[in-house]
Amino acid sequence: MSEAESSIEQNLICQLTSGESQWTYRPDLKTEADLWNNVRKILETNNQEKLNGVPLSDKEFEQVKNQLTFPTFFDAACWIAGENGVAHVTVQRDTETVQLVTLKREDVAGGSSVYEVINQYQALSDEDSPTQKNRRFDVSLLINGIPLIHIELKNRNHPYMDGFRQIRKYIEEGRFKGIFSAVQMFVISNAAETKYFAAAQAEELNEKFLSGWADENSEPITNYLSFAKSLLSIPAAHHMVMQYTVMDKDDRRLLLLRPYQIHAIKAIRAASKVGKSGFIWHTTGSGKTMTSYKAARNLLMDIPSIDKTVFLIDRKDLDNQTNDAFQSYAQNDIIDVDETDNVTDLMKKLRNSSRNVIITTIQKLQILMNRRLAGKENTTEYKRIKNLRIAFVVDECHRTLTPKTKRALESFFTRSLWYGFTGTPIFAVNAYKVGGDLPKTTEELYGPCLHDYTVKKALHDGNVLGFQTEHLGKTGISDDDENEEFSVYNTEEFMLKVLDVIVNKSRAKFGFQNGSGKTYEALLTVNSIEKAQRYYDLLKAVKAGEKPLKISEETRRVLPDFPKFAITYSVSNDENSESSHVNVPKMKESLQDYNKMFGTNYVVDTIKNYNVNLNNRLARKETRYKSRTEQLDLVIVVDRLLTGFDAPCLSTLFIDRQPMQPQGIIQAFSRTNRLYDKNKTAGQIVTFQSPHKFKKAVDDALKLYSNGGETSVLAPDWETVKAEYDKQLKMMRIIAPTPDVIANFSMQAKMRFANVFQSFDKLYADLKSFTKYGECPPESYGITDDEYADYAAYYENIMEELRQLRNSGATGGEDSEESPLDEYELRAYSRERVDYEYIVSLIQNLVTDTTEEVENRDKKIAEVENYIQELTKANEKLGSLMRKMWEKILVDPGKYKNEEIGTIFVEMREDAVDKVINKFVEEWCVKKEAVQYTAEHYNTLTDDDNKILGLKTLRETADYERYKEKIGNDIPKFRYYSSMRNNLLQMLQKEILPLREEHNG
Repeated sequence: MSEAESSIEQNLICQLTSGESQWTYRPDLKTEADLWNNVRKILETNNQEKLNGVPLSDKEFEQVKNQLTFPTFFDAACWIAGENGVAHVTVQRDTETVQLVTLKREDVAGGSSVYEVINQYQALSDEDSPTQKNRRFDVSLLINGIPLIHIELKNRNHPYMDGFRQIRKYIEEGRFKGIFSAVQMFVISNAAETKYFAAAQAEELNEKFLSGWADENSEPITNYLSFAKSLLSIPAAHHMVMQYTVMDKDDRRLLLLRPYQIHAIKAIRAASKVGKSGFIWHTTGSGKTMTSYKAARNLLMDIPSIDKTVFLIDRKDLDNQTNDAFQSYAQNDIIDVDETDNVTDLMKKLRNSSRNVIITTIQKLQILMNRRLAGKENTTEYKRIKNLRIAFVVDECHRTLTPKTKRALESFFTRSLWYGFTGTPIFAVNAYKVGGDLPKTTEELYGPCLHDYTVKKALHDGNVLGFQTEHLGKTGISDDDENEEFSVYNTEEFMLKVLDVIVNKSRAKFGFQNGSGKTYEALLTVNSIEKAQRYYDLLKAVKAGEKPLKISEETRRVLPDFPKFAITYSVSNDENSESSHVNVPKMKESLQDYNKMFGTNYVVDTIKNYNVNLNNRLARKETRYKSRTEQLDLVIVVDRLLTGFDAPCLSTLFIDRQPMQPQGIIQAFSRTNRLYDKNKTAGQIVTFQSPHKFKKAVDDALKLYSNGGETSVLAPDWETVKAEYDKQLKMMRIIAPTPDVIANFSMQAKMRFANVFQSFDKLYADLKSFTKYGECPPESYGITDDEYADYAAYYENIMEELRQLRNSGATGGEDSEESPLDEYELRAYSRERVDYEYIVSLIQNLVTDTTEEVENRDKKIAEVENYIQELTKANEKLGSLMRKMWEKILVDPGKYKNEEIGTIFVEMREDAVDKVINKFVEEWCVKKEAVQYTAEHYNTLTDDDNKILGLKTLRETADYERYKEKIGNDIPKFRYYSSMRNNLLQMLQKEILPLREEHNG
């Protein structure tokens, strides 16, 4: 029999209060009033001198309560960061403002910090919401009386995700308010599995951000008592919420470091205390920038002997992501992070006495040494800078620094420590090819590896995706002909075959099933600028219909403008030794294309700004880039963007070049394996040259960089997936030979089918992701699209039945070995929907060209009819509007011969939106301009249905008195606002969004 939840709770409290854990159990604290009184006593005790021994009055403490009640968890985090690591509250006492210390970042164990644990806190329902139930919180941890960590427990009969869902529900209900609005960290456990995550608003909670805990060797610690001993004891818990949090100002969210990040920072701290340098090996995509930021910051905080921390980057135009991230993280921190604008600014920051983190480039440091300070050895300025005790933190440490440059820097800054960050260390097997006694490996260059977190470990933890590789290159070519310059790989015929794969056979790789605006991106990398330019010109010609290769109707009907593409390379003569007189004119042409596509105005002289814009557009971290009109599908590169670039929505790397060095392979591959959405399950790699050679190179690289775990890093190949798929399809057919038999199944049989169907669906989706899948029609794989859709419909019905049974507590919905995963979402379901612009183009052709033969014209009319029907299934509002326009055109086609059909349809959509808004304005007595603003700016592309821009203004301009008079009912004001907001949200989602093109399909 499973251990009772109450017993788990008591065992946890016992663990937290025994031995060295240092928490004190407070069974007397059960209500909000109890907690506020406790905070009051601790505050008075810790600030006796400032209060002159006079306790806080009720009026004064009301001021404190107001300051300790936060609108969001992020606001609480900003307050906790405090000033110089101290969080204060202020009270007005007579004519004096008294500042009271509430929390201290560094005051851990033995100082003034008080550590208490409570359980079964009563989170009472809101008096204005009589239908809400009172809630009880399991276990909460208080520092100086303020709840900073909250724990939800389940027994082993329940998945730990039930705790996650419960917390999200409590946040939605507004239970984490008042004193509980300061929570920074949530912990969930079913005793066997334990996870933690940063506090966030309900709509921002994402199960992908859950993290388990692990020891220094990345061995997982999952048992709740072991987890508590390792992470929730003091000082570990204090450090977690005070030192290992990062506030992302741009996204206004709190981040908690993962265990490997914390262990790396601790390893650097330990090394720096004894004057040792070293490197951190953390695989690409595991959050090295955040780790390096905290490492750089903590070196100044923890090691008084260090004067400055210098964060070194290279090629500034590629690294704005790093700088922007640092600035965002540092916004609410107690350490200044300064970017150097120029060499003079760098010298000024090195010379001053403030202890800050300086972000600069290797180029500026070299100019400082070789020009500004050359010949000034006897000056005070020279001696001051040369004798600085500097800790250098080097991002992408092999791209940033060569062995020769680092030696020169070490010779000048003789009292320096060096900490390199890399996802691909250099070992003896792929050592630098340098002469003399220069370092040839990462260890020789920086010192020993202080901490490692390989791609194998990251994949196991779910922090990155694996790689699915397809080697499509020609076979049977002799070794002598494997040179890339050989005519087979360099012919237009071959390049068109490559483009055919990209534009016509990779729809699943680009995520067409996600719908317009939510598709993925890809890079095409080649060996030279000249070839990149040839591909660019060739793709332009293909898109213009000037080549034998045509973009298929299957592609065009989903994304009529596909592919939207660009090119990027250096216009100087230092890349591939190609002269700028060739590169510059070509780049001018591509910039003009880019400007026309996106309304920008870049020229060759502003190429750095172009690169920044292209990077941001690919990264899609700004809301505007989530619209299809602002997106790219493909970027053609040589080496740019293959290292140090982070774009989670980038899914595929197409490689038309010979294999790179092992570190180059891993770096390039790792552009694709960032976590993004549920449909992106692997980084997709497609190579077009030397398949056998490439396969061996990839296997060797993965062995080198995953500690021999290459098989766990690579997703199964086509043959393996196809064999498993065939087996699973056969099993499904045995259980349910046809979809219609499922209706008569018992609940046990339905559960068995749903479980098997989940496995089948996953394999079917994996199969579809291969280029080879498109070589045969769907029915050749043993199931038609219609059959799959019918199976899927029965599956969805079964899952809904199970949810209802579980919610009702009835038997039959309980978990068992055959119970399907409740969180699973179908992946193979084809959501490719025809784009309305494609239908518009077909109609435009019909009304413009009236000379076609009747039979051919009838076929095109039938095609439009079918597509409108398909559009209506996916988007009833838009489809109905299209149907209305189409029927008018059929009555009198000649009337529209010289009309722009697209313009007509846009006007119809705008008119339909206007009617919906007018109706809402009249019903709720609000200003039309305010409603229009919310409609124009409402955006579900972020999957955040509760973010309504302009809602505050809408409320302020609402005529509450006129509404009461109109309905003849004295409705409370809060209820009016609440009902208006709910109806506004419903209108935006059900009426407005379907009429906006970004949400078509």
